[in-house]
Amino acid sequence: MIGIIDYGMGNLHSVSKALERLDLSYFLSEDPEELEKADGLILPGVGSFRDAMTLLKEKQQEEFIKTWAADGKPLLGICLGMQLLFEGSEENGDTEGLGFLPGYARLFKGKSENGEAYKVPHMGWNKLGFEQPEHDLLQNTEEGHVYFVHSYVIETPDKDVLVATSDYYQEVPAVVGRGRIMGTQFHPEKSSRLGMKMLDNFGKVVAEGSRTYE
Repeated sequence: MIGIIDYGMGNLHSVSKALERLDLSYFLSEDPEELEKADGLILPGVGSFRDAMTLLKEKQQEEFIKTWAADGKPLLGICLGMQLLFEGSEENGDTEGLGFLPGYARLFKGKSENGEAYKVPHMGWNKLGFEQPEHDLLQNTEEGHVYFVHSYVIETPDKDVLVATSDYYQEVPAVVGRGRIMGTQFHPEKSSRLGMKMLDNFGKVVAEGSRTYE
């Protein structure tokens, strides 16, 4: 069973509908005691990094998520939810993140190294390149296009956390992971067959984990 963390800023409807289409069992909750009953968690997100961290603290979800991750249970962050897995963000002033992965969210510069202006946010379909094709989320998939909407991009010194990348005038960490902590910068639920397969693969990781913890 997958628990979707409701902290007031997630794309809950679209993620829920995607899991239903995949016939994956799930529930929505903001209550850590209820979420503890899940076998895997999804941390969605749309909006401001600072606001998201404030809400996670107010709802006593931050420490719950940290304990969950420390126990090695599956966790998938989506869009802003992926950025929250890292050390912090400069959005609306420096804000500390959950700190599971090394890196920091920084605003796209809006101008390339050769002075070419480009649009921010990075919005629309862009191609993935696989860095770790053997990763659990990428099983039985091929490189293809997925749907992005974000103004801030993770910059990380640790290339080992990069599962797949895209390019938007700089390298964009698109799928990240370490152990059972995983994230997608794009919206898999809006990314057609490739994104849906990644969600299905996360469901398989959760199913394996539920057998492990029985």
